[in-house]
Amino acid sequence: MCAVLVKASLTAGAVASLALGTALAANAGGYTPPVVDTDVTAPVVESAPVGDWAGAYAGLTLGYAFGGDDRVGFTEVDTGTYLGDAGKLELGGANAGLHVGYRWQRDRWVFGPELGFEAGNIKDTITFDNQLGGSTDVSSKIRNVLALRLKTGYALRPDLLLYGIAGIARADVEYKVAGTDGSGGSMSESRDFKSNGYIVGLGVERKLSDRMSVTGEYEYANFGKTTRTFQVDGGVSTQATPDYHNVKLGLNFKF
Repeated sequence: MCAVLVKASLTAGAVASLALGTALAANAGGYTPPVVDTDVTAPVVESAPVGDWAGAYAGLTLGYAFGGDDRVGFTEVDTGTYLGDAGKLELGGANAGLHVGYRWQRDRWVFGPELGFEAGNIKDTITFDNQLGGSTDVSSKIRNVLALRLKTGYALRPDLLLYGIAGIARADVEYKVAGTDGSGGSMSESRDFKSNGYIVGLGVERKLSDRMSVTGEYEYANFGKTTRTFQVDGGVSTQATPDYHNVKLGLNFKF
């Protein structure tokens, strides 16, 4: 009986030794780390919307011009003698306009041409005493302006566009001298003209809906120098230099 127990114990020990030997042999190459699944999907980042500003549009504006600086000084035609500075025409007044345009868009950048026509009451008159014992009036009025503008902007938000303005323009100008002398006589001469110039400015546009937006703009318009000659006092001339600043509110309709 004792021999049987000893034999069974030896047999159990041999089995345990064999199992331990097998485990050690299986791990003889070192520690094997567990397999970790690294296939992680990166989150999708969506770009911020920029809004749709491209396409054709038409609109209208209401504005007020101010700060014109048209210096008036007369020179004798025959002798070239400068007769002096008569004053400064500060052109200003209400105006209204219509325009049509087209815009392209590249990401947030928006650009395109705009053709506009404006008319109103941009004018001024100066009065001074003349050498004949009377007074003289010099007046200038911009009847209308036809302009081709290039507007280039950046969409700050899908509904908000900030842009710059640069363009060429042609103004129809009414220019007049009228006066009296000490004996009760009077005279009046008009020397109307058309002059080319330029326009620069800044603007902002805010969408009210997909097809309607409001605008606010500041512009400076300058129409160069144009010589005007009058028959008064044997012939005198002056250089008309119309310019003005203009602030405008507008409404655009996208097609």
